[in-house]
Amino acid sequence: MASESFGPSALATPANAVTIVRLLVAPVLFAMVAADGSSWGALVFWVVLASTDGLDGYIARRQGTTRSGAFLDPLADKVLVLGAMWALVLTDVFSWVPVAVIALREIGISVYRSWEGRRGISVPARQWAKVKTVVQDVAVGFALLPSTADRPGIAIAVLWIAVVLTVVTGVQYLLDGSKVRRAV
Repeated sequence: MASESFGPSALATPANAVTIVRLLVAPVLFAMVAADGSSWGALVFWVVLASTDGLDGYIARRQGTTRSGAFLDPLADKVLVLGAMWALVLTDVFSWVPVAVIALREIGISVYRSWEGRRGISVPARQWAKVKTVVQDVAVGFALLPSTADRPGIAIAVLWIAVVLTVVTGVQYLLDGSKVRRAV
């Protein structure tokens, strides 16, 4: 069966549908975490939502990437991770400091990349930025895992590793953008 191919300006694509569903159901997860903290239900829901990031990317690579997908996918990633982290702050699992550092970097780099994009400069994600996202996901996963709930140090240690990767990859984006700007 031949897959349908979508052009770069397409909006209604299967990959975007997965991303939009992820955005729409994420608040259910946040409410679960805020109400119950760590639980098997929240963990399973988290794993499903976090893994759909790979699914929408897989679909997009097979059927054609789009500008809308390039915007929506990272937005969904940030909403999901930051929403879950702030819900964990509300339940006193995570401190607000590392989550605020991550949030400020994510918002700042998103604005920066958008600003550069409007000037015709593309600053693509490096492999370390993808690793950063996975480590952020793992930190949330450990915080939601009931068998580690009484040992929050594991989730907190992974969270701080995510903070370091988040800051380092943020600096990489700025340096990469500067290089591209000088080359233009």
